[in-house]
Amino acid sequence: MAAELHVELVAADRSVWSGEATLVVARTTSGDIGVMPGHQPLLGVLESGPVTIRTSEGGTVVAAVHGGFISFADNKLSLLAEIAELADEIDVQRAERALERAKSDADAAAERRADVRLRAVAVH
Repeated sequence: MAAELHVELVAADRSVWSGEATLVVARTTSGDIGVMPGHQPLLGVLESGPVTIRTSEGGTVVAAVHGGFISFADNKLSLLAEIAELADEIDVQRAERALERAKSDADAAAERRADVRLRAVAVH
């Protein structure tokens, strides 16, 4: 069994993160899933939620992901997201304002996106 897997996190508009990892945790429509080297091939639908990547160097990369797909085969994991942003890129005050605005507008989708962004920062 290989000690690492290659990860590509791609949003509709850009490549968000690429590198080697020992573990990736993501939320799918079937629940949370952890993928390690040697995992069985899979294809799933991503739910909005934080994605946590444990890098081969021992670091952690966290991203807020909003919808998309996850696939794994031959120790290559692809996360193809509609929207994805690294926790380091998230402006916490802006996300908090967006959450409050979404609550006052009763916009459930915007509220969910803002909540996921804040959870990604909290995990990071």
